[in-house]
Amino acid sequence: MGGIARLATECGYTVAGADSNMYPPMSTQLQLLGVDLHQGYDPAHCRKWKPDLIIIGNALSRGNPSVEAVLNGGVRFVSGPQWIYEEILRKKWVLAIAGTHGKTTTASLVCWLLEHAGLDPGFLIGGVPENFGVSARLGSDPFFVIEADEYDTAFFDKRSKFVHYHPRTLVLNNLEFDHADIFDNLGEIKRQFHHLIRIVPDQGLVLVNQDDHNLAEVIGQGCWSEQQGFSVSASPDWTARATSGEFSRFDIFRYGKKKASVQSPLIGSFNMSNALAAVATVHHAGVPIEQACQGITGFKSVKRRLQLLATISGVSIYDDFAHHPTAIKKTLTALRQQVANQRIICVLEPRSNTMLLGKHRKTLGDSLGSADQTLVFSPPGAQWDMTSLASRNLQVLDSVTEIIRSLVNAVENGDHVVIMSNGSFDNIHQKLIDALSVTH
Repeated sequence: MGGIARLATECGYTVAGADSNMYPPMSTQLQLLGVDLHQGYDPAHCRKWKPDLIIIGNALSRGNPSVEAVLNGGVRFVSGPQWIYEEILRKKWVLAIAGTHGKTTTASLVCWLLEHAGLDPGFLIGGVPENFGVSARLGSDPFFVIEADEYDTAFFDKRSKFVHYHPRTLVLNNLEFDHADIFDNLGEIKRQFHHLIRIVPDQGLVLVNQDDHNLAEVIGQGCWSEQQGFSVSASPDWTARATSGEFSRFDIFRYGKKKASVQSPLIGSFNMSNALAAVATVHHAGVPIEQACQGITGFKSVKRRLQLLATISGVSIYDDFAHHPTAIKKTLTALRQQVANQRIICVLEPRSNTMLLGKHRKTLGDSLGSADQTLVFSPPGAQWDMTSLASRNLQVLDSVTEIIRSLVNAVENGDHVVIMSNGSFDNIHQKLIDALSVTH
């Protein structure tokens, strides 16, 4: 929604908005643009603004004071995905990145590789690519890159957001069960992914991760566009093969023939796959493979994706957005491959609705295996006992203050502290940095 607000200002609209909890970097971006921000959902906000149009995010439902005020007042309203399609995407060549994991990184890579090729793409991404410093922009070229999320659209439109985007180039990165507050089972998510495939034109392209069997099942339901596969093991179309243990150096093959060698700033096999998908995507938009691969070296990653925030007395502190067991496991495994025998301490806030419901409790413990120690924050809304997690050296704490106190007493020179949350986590990152600066 913050990205949409930014795009609306670039379109020339006067924009105001309200949310329950606004925090950097998005709040800072919007304030610099002159967006009138308000905390909370007081209907008085709408009366003050006298808007021509209300865009309602999918976090709001019936009973919300602002929603009821909009319905009672007869103000025109739409969802965010509907607005962006009608105002922007229908005029663009849309490159959409879908999947349970890797959407933000892959979409950011696609944007940067297009930029590196001398283009000026528009984009809307659920994070802040450090090459651009913003999460959205209109751009001047026909290409528009969008992170295609399967979450539902709005309280009045229960389709996945991505069916509104009408991509010409579609990347299917992977598919696992998530969003238990929206979907009852994996089959329901597969159905939404197939709805997305159905609206790709026959002159478009669907890029499919061939290492994911769930995607193979979705494609098996029917595809009416050109298909190309990509893989980090073997694919007839696009393949990446690692030449280093950290997967930061690898070769890219097209139709079995080596086309380029890549030096990537990203670590982990999952990021090698993300980079391969990005190269294949921009190639469909006309960027030569060699030029795209050269651009990867200059990619500066995305904020909150294993982002090193500070090193205090030899203790490295990272911020990471991972909130699904698979993403947690891959991130910690990649860091382990990089830091060898140095100690990794994971601090986890199970904040997503799926986590709070305990849907991932059977796999969450195993996902933490690469960490030497794990501190889990138990939020008030959790519906399960997190002390039941089977993981070594795991401690469950009830407050950020307790977590920081425990870390200050435990960390040593050479440790790596990875803070994992898809929210602000009560600004724990800066609080920890401040506490270590005083005590170490």
